[in-house]
Amino acid sequence: MLYTSTQNNKEAVSSAQAIAQGISRDGGLFVPESFPKYDGVTFEALLRLDYRERAKKVLSDYLTDFTAEEIADCVDKAYTAEKFGSDNPAPIASVNHNGAELNLLELWHGPTCAFKDMALQILPHLLTKSLKKTADGKKAVILVATSGDTGKAALEGFKDVDNTSIIVFYPSDGVSPMQKHQMNTTTGENVGVCAIRGNFDDAQTGVKKIFTTDEVIKALEDNGLMFSSANSINWGRLLPQIVYYISAYCDMVNAGKIQLGDKINIVVPTGNFGNILAAYFAYCMGMPVNKLICASNSNNVLTDFISTGTYDKNREFITTVSPSMDILVSSNLERLLYILSGRNDAETKEYMTALKSKGVYSVGDNIKNVVSEMFSGGYCSESETLETIASLYNDSNYLCDTHTAVAVNVYEKYLKETGDNTPAVIASTASPYKFSRAVLSAIEGKEITTEDEFEIVDTMEEKTGVCIPAPLEATRTMADRFSDIIDPCSMPEYVLSSLGLK
Repeated sequence: MLYTSTQNNKEAVSSAQAIAQGISRDGGLFVPESFPKYDGVTFEALLRLDYRERAKKVLSDYLTDFTAEEIADCVDKAYTAEKFGSDNPAPIASVNHNGAELNLLELWHGPTCAFKDMALQILPHLLTKSLKKTADGKKAVILVATSGDTGKAALEGFKDVDNTSIIVFYPSDGVSPMQKHQMNTTTGENVGVCAIRGNFDDAQTGVKKIFTTDEVIKALEDNGLMFSSANSINWGRLLPQIVYYISAYCDMVNAGKIQLGDKINIVVPTGNFGNILAAYFAYCMGMPVNKLICASNSNNVLTDFISTGTYDKNREFITTVSPSMDILVSSNLERLLYILSGRNDAETKEYMTALKSKGVYSVGDNIKNVVSEMFSGGYCSESETLETIASLYNDSNYLCDTHTAVAVNVYEKYLKETGDNTPAVIASTASPYKFSRAVLSAIEGKEITTEDEFEIVDTMEEKTGVCIPAPLEATRTMADRFSDIIDPCSMPEYVLSSLGLK
């Protein structure tokens, strides 16, 4: 299977090249030329497998230049019970709330307590094997822009991995205190962390620009280095996310919640569109899906796009209690536009050019109609987010984080508006302890005044009886290693300096 660029479909590369490179040289994103097709027989076989074996099947159908032994090695090293707490790294918790059953796909049992672990524990293994196949001995420099969770998950996955260095950029005031502490205490000789004065979109734009800056690229090439990415612009990040939706469907069948062949709804709190795009790709493969429900916070640019066909980032950027979704430029939407336009690279490039120059574009009816048929968009305010956390805890004794609360709230609104009782799987994306101030404020019904993050954590643990995850507890006594803050325009110079090239 080959991969083409969303902005130049004449370029076709292997999966190893797509993973090693991260992003096409023209600035486009890599997309598989076709999707493997799974029918009822395929799913019947998957029902009998555990998570790791399902992952091996899905990955082997996309990574056709990898051997079965290479894929098995990647999967078996990534999804261990030691790292994820059990043999199923993505269990489903079912709770009743407001008269509806919520099937919460808990994706946060990994070493950094966020759903990004599901992909970023395997990506380093995929990347190192890809480098051996394609990079002629070059060392990979991983650049990451993060709104909180990707950064720590990438750092944890890549720390001390041979032939790699990783530099993470995050908005200085756009992540939670726990997320910031997790990143800045990361160990490893090949890691770097830097805050920027700006928001996530500034960080993401800066990283993308570095990837396509000839001067920087040449400096790396002259020193035996090459860029790659751990953001979901990298196909090796997105592919593992397809696995957990297919596995969740199988778990729903095995639990007797649906029959094989029944459709499900999937609800995803999303900002960069990667997590819900993975669900769409699972649908393209043949997983029975009725509706993909895109849940946004107050930065509801995706909600507006789904309902109107116009993507407009020219709006106030709002800092919320669900910071991993504080995004106005949803990079992975580009992949969806490319596919729905009939893989029209010129049309896709036109949209992306308009977004960069004007901050807005409108798709034609051909794309708009498919989007509105397959997707539903909704958003949740700050007060609704906190109310949902409190309600879910008080009524169902289930403690969720601020992003999962957005998904639950949007789903319950959807249910009320449509009456669509199709069984739904809701992506639960982070431990509540990553956003303890907001979560404790929600369940106590008052503002938390202390500045001590671990005092908040201790109070929440005592009040709820829900234990703080061990990986977060382990950072309690760790001192910050990183404290740099720069302007976005200084990111290229910072990268070169960090690598000793300037």
